[in-house]
Amino acid sequence: MADIAASAEVLFDYLDDQASLGSHMQKRSMMMLGGRMSYEFDEAKGRAAGSSIKMQGNILGLALSVEEVIIERQPPRRKVWETRGRPKLLVIGGYRMGFEISASGAASRLRVFIDYGYPATIAGKLLGPLFGSMYARWCVNRMAKDAADAFAGSVRS
Repeated sequence: MADIAASAEVLFDYLDDQASLGSHMQKRSMMMLGGRMSYEFDEAKGRAAGSSIKMQGNILGLALSVEEVIIERQPPRRKVWETRGRPKLLVIGGYRMGFEISASGAASRLRVFIDYGYPATIAGKLLGPLFGSMYARWCVNRMAKDAADAFAGSVRS
């Protein structure tokens, strides 16, 4: 959760840009084991229900890929997306993810969430229970922190 010094409308517009929201995935980091993901968008660029987003990358020599579809979009308060098909990921499998914004005057409270399963691979069955929750927590916390950092005067809770 994060308290953001922006109206719900302004915050939603910022978060509705999936490339901004997932910018942490596009940078090399320890949580990505030095790898990164790149995005491919359809014409709606993730800003409409039914829009699809593809990500692919490479971590430790393993090719990773996932396709997401926007399943709910209610500006300025809620957006939800989920994986389509069988994602090729290392420590989490299929997931449903999103954010909720509640207005509080000129500020907003942001909650980012994820529900996930483990990959069906042998490596995923071993690594998922060990690292899945840590990775998922990093991902949602990173999204909230990046949003807080984008607006001056934000306070992370």
